[in-house]
Amino acid sequence: MGRAMVLGLAAAGADVIIVSRKVAACEDVAAEVEKTTGRQALAVACHMGEWSEVDELVRVAYDHFGKVDVLVNNAGTAPTYPDAASISEQLYDKILAVNLKGPFRLAALVGTRMAAGDGGAIINVSSHSASHPDATMIPYAAAKAGLNAMTVALAHAFGPKVRVNCIQPGSFMTDMSKSWDPDWFAIESKTYALGRGAEPDEIIGTVLYFASAASSYTTGAILRVDGGNT
Repeated sequence: MGRAMVLGLAAAGADVIIVSRKVAACEDVAAEVEKTTGRQALAVACHMGEWSEVDELVRVAYDHFGKVDVLVNNAGTAPTYPDAASISEQLYDKILAVNLKGPFRLAALVGTRMAAGDGGAIINVSSHSASHPDATMIPYAAAKAGLNAMTVALAHAFGPKVRVNCIQPGSFMTDMSKSWDPDWFAIESKTYALGRGAEPDEIIGTVLYFASAASSYTTGAILRVDGGNT
């Protein structure tokens, strides 16, 4: 999904910063952006669960481009576990750090600069699990529910110059989906109104809506993009 968002934003005219723990993958996407769109693309390694690395990411972003108009908080991790009692403190802290702590710190730093400057848009990426949690996603669902709440709070903290919104995706057919049981998903997806999972590029329209003036009177919103998975 992150790759699709980057390519969609670049195709719409944005210069982009691509971030993950593994910079090689970011560099591959950056090269693709520059080749296919002609936009500038900067690859940066950052562990979103580490506060100091997030601070350094912000420094690099502003040193390189001078400003940030759109921030997309898309980092996430959802490790599996056999049962609730098996979740270690280390695993719990890791899930909360990547899915909630890092996005908060990044939004706090960038949002403050946006509000002091020309404004901007912050887009958080939550999950269907935030409002439909189950036993397999306990800490992850809690973190994403927290991200939903944080979206509304940050919209008030940084308004009126900064809009803060949240996309709540359902089942997207990404690398993560390759670990799903195909027989289970074939049955599960039949319950969706659209009867299928989404392709990664089906997130682009929603990102462009929240990133652009098309959503000029929308902030603190949580928009489901889940194919009617209720």
